[in-house]
Parts: sequence; structure tokens; C-alpha cells
Amino acid sequence: MKSKSKSSAASAENSSIKTGAQIIVDTLIEQGVDTMFGYLGGVLLPLFDRLYDAPINFIIPRHEQGGCHMADAYARATGKTGVVIATSGPGACNLVTGLATAMMDSVPMVALTGQVRTELIGNDAFQEADTTGITRPVTKHNCIVKDVKDLGRTIREAFYIASTGRQGPVLIDLPVDVEVSKCKTDGSKKMSLPGYRLRAEGNARQISAAAKMINKSNKPVLYVGGGVISANASKELRAFAEKAHLPVTMTLLGLGSYDQNKPESLDMLGMHGSAYANYAVQECDLLIAVGARFDDRVTGKVKTFAANAKIIHIDVDPASISKNVSVDIPVVGDAKVILAQLAKEVEHKERKEWFKKIADWKKNFPLRYDKNSTIIKPQYVIEELYHQTKGQAIIATGVGQHQMWAAQFYKYSKARQFLTSGGLGTMGFGLPAAIGAQIAKPNETVIDIDGDSSFNMTMTELSTAVEHKLPIKVCILNNGYMGMVRQWQELFYNKRYSKSYLSNPDYATVAKALGAVGMTVDKKADVPKTIKAMLSEKRPCVVDFKIEREENVWPMVPAGKSIDEMDGLDILESMA
Repeated sequence: MKSKSKSSAASAENSSIKTGAQIIVDTLIEQGVDTMFGYLGGVLLPLFDRLYDAPINFIIPRHEQGGCHMADAYARATGKTGVVIATSGPGACNLVTGLATAMMDSVPMVALTGQVRTELIGNDAFQEADTTGITRPVTKHNCIVKDVKDLGRTIREAFYIASTGRQGPVLIDLPVDVEVSKCKTDGSKKMSLPGYRLRAEGNARQISAAAKMINKSNKPVLYVGGGVISANASKELRAFAEKAHLPVTMTLLGLGSYDQNKPESLDMLGMHGSAYANYAVQECDLLIAVGARFDDRVTGKVKTFAANAKIIHIDVDPASISKNVSVDIPVVGDAKVILAQLAKEVEHKERKEWFKKIADWKKNFPLRYDKNSTIIKPQYVIEELYHQTKGQAIIATGVGQHQMWAAQFYKYSKARQFLTSGGLGTMGFGLPAAIGAQIAKPNETVIDIDGDSSFNMTMTELSTAVEHKLPIKVCILNNGYMGMVRQWQELFYNKRYSKSYLSNPDYATVAKALGAVGMTVDKKADVPKTIKAMLSEKRPCVVDFKIEREENVWPMVPAGKSIDEMDGLDILESMA
């Protein structure tokens, strides 16, 4: 009996001794990770051996950048922290674009990268790169773990940092010897972040001052950015806007935070925003910014932006306050908490004259296109997608003209419905983002509205969708150009289309070769029935729409102009 007791004690002690690789897997599971994306490599073999038996759905992309975008979109679609893995050297370097995309758009992500043995670091070993040095500018935080005893704590801290405050990607570099080293774990879940301070509740005095300013305002505009979606504050935003009776305009990343079908919606503002949103912002007496950073695509000429307005700025990141535009009342804290507090103090005010003026702008300057054209117009394709999906699909996009048309002509009614690269403007984001979103939301219709140039960059990820039998839909608005670049060349470079023309493959044939469904549409009359057929497909489906080759996005605020100095309004009016 004594011998058996000793054996049990020894077994219990040994069970707490784990390799670094096992600690990584156990800590990921502890953090609620059930899905990961990434590409293996030699220095990650100890970790992937432990992942073999782990209850984690692992998706291997065809390129590390694609995997990073998938993890990004998974996070955007769910609100959870996305996780991506890449091996050392080129694998880690291939994450940079995806990390920068997530960083600019404040997306929570944890990236794990393999690294050569600690004693080889700095010696130009095979597939060595200074991953932490390379990625420091494009991550919220990064570090290299050189002691297996620090692994669990470091991973917990990474998830906490990535998902709190102004969210963003965090990278952990993992030398292979740390993965195979062993240590005794005590089950502790402690973190040590003495310099990381968060503020959730806003200053009560500032909130009361903001409420009083709102109550006195006759011509307010609520300007909403992606921070509201990151904070899961869409419900609170809508309640606040309804209580105070405010017109609402959204940034590209803010679309879906407020229901665009409501009459108070001004849709998107900025360079390619609606004329009525831009006019309202320029004429308002109070601009209430929530989770927005006053970026250049929104403000146009900063000196004249909302020049007659007082500005209230609510943001979780104090560094964003008055960074680009000086504000009158700053409120630092969590948008979800602050909007709920504000809703208690604001009063309902009809503001009939202001809403009548907005209604007149909407009537006189709607978003239009030539509906009589016999050539397929990209706006028509998107409108048909909207009608046939009843506005309920999750939309991912690449970057360019198609992205702006998707923002203008698909009306979003719920948060986390529109997934796009805003700050970095990453071409190639659309297809892997659709894959990440479909994995996150298997019962939802997920559509990648893409341009031919963007699709070209990551089209090999279609194989990933085929392998996992994901019913994503890809609508390529194919004009044979780098569309937005060509538009600028037309308007500002005398139509000298230098290197913006592309020779594209037959996308339907490519799709079929990769195991997906492929269709081509070159007649306007075929658009509705093809979309219907696409939506009924259970396999990945690519539809190549041959659209008007030199269609432009209107309205457009030229660089250096105020946002009410829009080009193209006369062109839109001629289409009435």
C-alpha cells in the first residue's frame, strides 16, 4: 500500500511537468480558443505535434498572409480574439501585412511565430528573422519568450492586451528550444501588467457636460466609427441616438453599428460618403464622435472640417483625442459604458427644421447610377445582392472601387456585418476574410464583393474554402483595371492609364480548376438569375461580373478639399 501511495504521488507530480508546446496548447484552450489559422514549419513541429490531439479547429491557408486575414475576419465577425501561427523567418515576415491591417483597424489578434533556438538568435541561422523588431510597428505589443516558465503568463497577457482598451494584434515569438523545454506548472493564472492601465467608465463631469451640450444643440450629428463595434456598443448607440433624436453618420468601419434603413441614418461620410452626410457634418453645430479617429478619408481638409461645430469625442484611446482635430469635450472610456450613461442624461428633442434640411439633402443628392445602361453596372450587382439576401448577408471586400460601392449600395442593419480593410487599405483582404467569417458564422450567408485586382492577390485561398467545404460566395466586379487607381488617373492624370490595366485569367475556369463553382456574367439580364443560382450553391462559388470598364465612384472629395466640395454631384444629378 505504501508503494502504491508513493507511485500515485509521483504520478501527480509528473502530470504537472509539461513541455512548452503543451503549455501553449493548454493555455490557448484555457483562453477559449477553438479555432486557429496558420502554416506550420520546422521550428513549430513540437507545437504542431501537441495540436494534433487538441480540440481546436485548425485551418491551414495557402499563404501566411491569407491566414492572418482569416484570423482577423474571424475576430471581426465574432468579437473574439483571432489566433494565427506562422513559422520563423519568411513565415513570420508574411504575417506583416495582416498584422498591420489588424493594427490599423483595432482588431484583437494573437500571433504566435516560431523562432530558431535561443543560442542561435542573432547568428543568421537558417530561416531566422528579427520577428519582434520587424513587427513592433504593426502590433499593439510583442515579445520573445526565452524561458519556458514565462510561457503561460505571457500568452494570458497577450490575450488580455489584444482584447482590452483599444484592441489590436499581439505577437509572441517562440524559440524552438522553449517549445521542447519542460517545467513544473502550478496552475497559476496570474498576469503581471503594472504599466497597463484601462479606463472603462468615463469622467462623470465630462459626461454631464456632454449631455448638456447635446440637449442645447439644434443641429447635432452623431459620427460613429469602428470603435463602437469593437466595444459591442451598437445596442447602446441606438438607444442613445433614439433618446436624443440624432442623425447618425458612420465611417467605413462603423457601418452596421446603426441601422441604415432608419430615416435618421445619413449613411457613410467622407471622401466617397453620401453628399447629405458631408453637408450635415459641415453645417452641424455639434459633432458627437464615438469610437472614431478623424482620419483623413473622413475629414478632408482638416482646417475646414465641421468648422462651425463644437466637438464631443468619446474614445477608449486617450491618444486619439485631439490627435487630428481639436475637441471641446473629451470623454475617455469604453463606448458601451459611456453611451449608456449619456442616454440617461440626454433629452429628446424634435429638431424639426434640422431633420427637414437633412431630408431635402437626401432628396436632392441621393446615391445614383445609370439604371438605363445596357452594360452591367457594379452598383446594380450590389443592389441585386442586397435585395436577394434581404440585407442580411455578411459582406467582405477587398480594397478599391468595389469596396466603396459595397459601402454605398448595400445597406447594413447590424454590427459585424461589413468586414473590410479600412486604415491600411489592404488589397487581397476580401477572399480570406470571407473564409474567416464563414468559419466563424457557418450558418450565415457570407459574400466577398471583390475587384479583379484585389482578388488576384489572394485567389489561391479559394483552395482553402474548397478543402473545408465553405459555401462562400465571391462576386468579382471585373473591369480589367486597378479601378480606383484608374479613376484617379482619369481625373488627375489626363487619362494616362499607366500600368493600371491588367490581363486577368478566366476566373470561372480558375474556380473550377480549384474545385469551386465558377460562373461568368456579361449580360445585364443574366445578373438576377445568376445571383439566385450563386446563393443556392453549397460549395464555394465565384461569379465573374464583366462590369462597365470606366465606371467611377461618385461623389468624390478630391485631396486637399473640404468634404462638402464634392466632385461628381452634377454627374449623379444627370442620372435622375
